[in-house]
Formats: sequence, C-alpha cells, structure tokens
Amino acid sequence: MNRMKPSKQTIQLLNRIALISGIVAFILCILIIANYIQVKRIDPLNTPAMTVLLDRLKSNPGDDALRTEIRELDLLSRKAFFTSWWQIRTGGYILLACVLVIVICLKWIELIRPKIPPPPEPVKEDFWDQRKTRQRWIIYTGIFLVAGSLILAWLTYTEIGKTLYRQEIARQGTDSRQATDSLERGPDIELTINQLQRTGGQDSTPVTGTDSESDATQSGTTPGNADLEEQSNGPQQAFPSREEILSNAMTFRGPDANGVVNGKNFPVSWNGTTGTNVRWKTAIPLSGNNSPIVWKNRVFLTGASTTKREVYCIDAGTGKILWQTDVSAIPGTPSTAPKVDRETGLAAPTMTTDGQRTYAIFATGDLVALDMEGKLAWGKNLGLPKNHYGYSSSLIMYRNLLIVQWDQAEGASVKAFDGTTGKLIWNTPRDVKLSWASPILVNTGNRMELILSADPCVVSYDPASGKELWRVDCIYGEVGPSLAYAGGYVFVTNEYARLAAIKLGNPPQIAWESTDYLSDIPSPVASDDYLFLVTSYGVVVCHNAKTGEEYWVKELDNSVYSSPVLVDGLVYLLDKTGIMHIFKAGKVYQPVGEATLGEGSVCTPAFAGGRIFIRGEKNLYCIGN
Repeated sequence: MNRMKPSKQTIQLLNRIALISGIVAFILCILIIANYIQVKRIDPLNTPAMTVLLDRLKSNPGDDALRTEIRELDLLSRKAFFTSWWQIRTGGYILLACVLVIVICLKWIELIRPKIPPPPEPVKEDFWDQRKTRQRWIIYTGIFLVAGSLILAWLTYTEIGKTLYRQEIARQGTDSRQATDSLERGPDIELTINQLQRTGGQDSTPVTGTDSESDATQSGTTPGNADLEEQSNGPQQAFPSREEILSNAMTFRGPDANGVVNGKNFPVSWNGTTGTNVRWKTAIPLSGNNSPIVWKNRVFLTGASTTKREVYCIDAGTGKILWQTDVSAIPGTPSTAPKVDRETGLAAPTMTTDGQRTYAIFATGDLVALDMEGKLAWGKNLGLPKNHYGYSSSLIMYRNLLIVQWDQAEGASVKAFDGTTGKLIWNTPRDVKLSWASPILVNTGNRMELILSADPCVVSYDPASGKELWRVDCIYGEVGPSLAYAGGYVFVTNEYARLAAIKLGNPPQIAWESTDYLSDIPSPVASDDYLFLVTSYGVVVCHNAKTGEEYWVKELDNSVYSSPVLVDGLVYLLDKTGIMHIFKAGKVYQPVGEATLGEGSVCTPAFAGGRIFIRGEKNLYCIGN
C-alpha cells in the first residue's frame, strides 16, 4: 500500500496539470477563433474614426493639427496591429505547448496506472465499450478544435500580413491591378532563416572553384591587404583616384554610395515638358529601375525584359546612344527569367565603373564587365537569386575589387571579384535574411570599411579581405533602404522596425533610436548635423544626426521611391510623379524650388559636372543650366 501512494499522488498531480493545460488550450482556441472572425469582419487600419478624420482633412487640407492627429491615430493603429500579429503567433505556440503537456501527462499516467483499472460498482455490461467511445469522442473533438484553431491562427496571421501589404500598396499609390497581382502571389510573412553560423569576425572563405564561379581563386588562400595593394599598383590593376571618384557618379547614390555629392552649381529649376534647362532626353530601349552612373563624358545604365538584358552607353553631352550591348548569353544564365515584383523588375541594381570597365548585375544572377567601348570583358552567372521580389542590391568598387552584396533567402554572402579578370578574390558568408539594400564604403579616419545592412544586423567588413570588423544587431524585417554615414555615425532604418544611429567606436554602440517615421524603400542621407529620412508614402523628416531630436516633418503630395541626395547644402528629392523637391539642409524646412520632369520616376538621380541625370519611366534626361 505504501508503494502505491506516490503513484496515486503522481496521477492526481498529472491529471491536474493536464486539466489546467486543457482549460488554457480551450480558452486559446476560443480566442483564436474570435480573433479570426474579427479580422475577417473589420479592417483594423481603416477604422470609422480614421475615415471621419480623413473626410475632414479633404475639406480642410491645410489643417496641420488634424494631420498630426491622423498620423498619431495611424501609428497607434499600426502598433496595435503588430501587437495583435505577435499575439496570434505567440498564442499558436502556447497552444501547441499545452497540447504537448497534455500528451506527456496522459502518457505518463498510462505508464504508472494499473493496466486494468477497477470498474465502478455496479458494473454495466457495456461499461468498457462506452468508456472507449467517450474517450474517442473527447480525443477527436480535442484534435479537431486544436487543429482548427491552429489553422485559423495561421490564416489570421497571414490575413494581417496581407492587410498591411494592401495598406502599403494604397499608401504608395500603386494601381489596383498591380496590388491584386502581388496579393495573389502572397507576401512572405516570415522569411527562411539562414542556417549559416556566424563567422564571428573570422577571415572570409576563399573559394576554390564552383560551377557558377569556375574562375574563382585556385590558391586556397585569401589575399591579404598587402597582396592587394601590390596588385593594385600594377598597370593592369589601376583604379580611380579620390578626385576622380568625387567628380564622377560611379555608383548608386554617388561617391561611396552614401547619398552625398561633391560639387556645386547644379540647377534648381527645370521643366521636362517645356524643355527648360533640359539639355537632352533619350529614350531607353528596355525598362529598368536602376539609376544612371557617370564617368567623364559617358552615362551608363541597364535595361531588361524576360528575354533580353542590355547595357547602354550614352554620350553625356549630346544624349546619343554610343553603344548598347546584349549580355543575355552569359554561360549558366537561366533559360527563363525569374518571377519578380513589377516594381522591382529584372534590372533594378545600379551599375558601377572603375574608369576602365563598367559592371552590371541582373535579377537572373548574371554579373558582367564591359570595356568602355561596349565589348564584353567577362561574364558569369552567380546562380539564380532566391528573392521573392527580385534582386536589387547595387554594385560598388573598392580599388580594383568589384563588390557584390548577395543577401538572399539561402546562402547569403558578400563577394569581391577582380575587376580585370572576374576572378573571385574573397567570399564571406553572412548569417542574415534576404535584403534589397546596397553596400556603402566609409572612411572612418583610420581605415576604409564596407558596411552592409540586413535582418538582424549592421555589419562592417574590411573591403580588401572580407574580414568582419564589427556588427550591431539592431534591424529586422525585409530591409530595403541602404545605410547612411556622416560624422562618425552610421544610420540604419526599415519600416516596422526602427531608425537607429550607431556611433562608431570600440565597440560601436547605438546612440539613439526612433520609431515614428520609417522607410521601406528610400535610403536616408546625412550630414554632420542633420539626418534626412523619407518614407515611401511621402513624409520627409529631419533629425539632429547626433541626438535624434526631430527638427521638422514635411508631408509631400506624392509617394517617393527615389533616395534623397545631399548636394552643396541642398537636398534633392524626386517623387514618383517626377517632381524634384529641393530644400535647404537645416533645422527649419526651407524649400528652394520644385522642378518637373514630365514623366514618372523611381530612380535616384546622378550628379556630375554641374548636370543632373534622371532616369524616367521611358527616357533618360540630362538637366543643366
């Protein structure tokens, strides 16, 4: 009898635990079902209160206090929406945990309970059959309720994601057919977690040859800085001087891809319809969402369709197309073009150049180098990018190295190729999710750093060797905006995440954060004193770069995909309709002017030689006084 008491007490305890878990699971099932019904019936981001406020704003568009109230209500709605999103996911996990606890408790009871429990008195003839039937009904009902609740939790979770996606489509002015096409594909609520382990600051991995990179480094070692410097001094490894880098537009967002342009006397007024201050405009045969780059008297850009990929060279003085090269027949290129979002396209990454060759990459994974006369120097396929919107990270040069940010759903990395031969010099794996951001180069005063952003971190690398220098975990989500740098601070942002200022040091630390206005496409730009951030739905915010203090907020009438550019104390910002908003970089919003292109654009302008080169939907424009 004494030996049976602990078993009896244990059975009672396990029964209580199973009962409590069952009650919690039942409550969670009811809440999940109710939440699903509520989400299907009501759009949490289009409340009656918001509708009333928007109607009032239509009749009184100049009411700044009303605009502020709408912004605050919208922010609260979105925060509540994301809280609900988190609760649904967490509730699903807790429900699964409760089911697991119940199963464990019942199995444990089964092991320690006597095999044939004593039947109650008096014993009915069909007692055991009825007992088995009741147990089956309880089990089947529980399985049905839990499985149905988990399915509804997932449907609610994805419905919230789709609602957010519709809201962004509406806020960004996308036509209804495009929104429908995108929603039919369905947004990825969660991205595949990269299984690579962190490099932990170790040296990058030397590549010894693969099918897609057959001419990679064969030595089995990664060249160090001294080796690269020695190579760079040879006649075959010449690279642009700092003066040439500053006077040309060699990459996305200007020198070092940072959005800050060196130069003066750029025009502040033009009209693409009347031709005022428009030196020329040239139709580009194939569409592309990449920005132009400029080297001396030549402008380069790319275009692509589902069957063809081309590189164009335009005379900067006359607008004449000097050459266009078809680069579709690269070995290893996929036979059919990948499915990409219409707003990304097949030619989203901006080219780069070292003054001897131009380099381009496409959504097919084709990486090509052409000489200045349009002849293919080398080309290779890096593999089809695993990216549901389309590959868009732009290229950048460091000395003689062509650097590619290859962040995708699986096998993310950053790579450096020899510009002359296309040989893979170094390849550093990255434990990040996919992103659409582009790398920047930063001179910290002590060294050059290559800095990249993707969920969950900002990471700095030695551009000569690919060795990781530092990292700060501070970002999440599908990162689209590139980084900005000024005065010892690196700025990173992403919508539904945060805006963070990282003060460089040993170690780097987050100096300040903000969650009020965030960007999902345009990249920020900064000076030593000011940080300018633009949302895709057309809000411009100016912060104190060092403290994060918000100086002013300006709402534009149109959405913005282009990134702002800081030039000679002025900020140039192109909206999607083709209107360039020009204002002073200061504590107070001071507009300088608005210039009209005459067609829409989503591309960041290039500034060089006192002229502005803007890619519209159909044409390339040269703006000059």
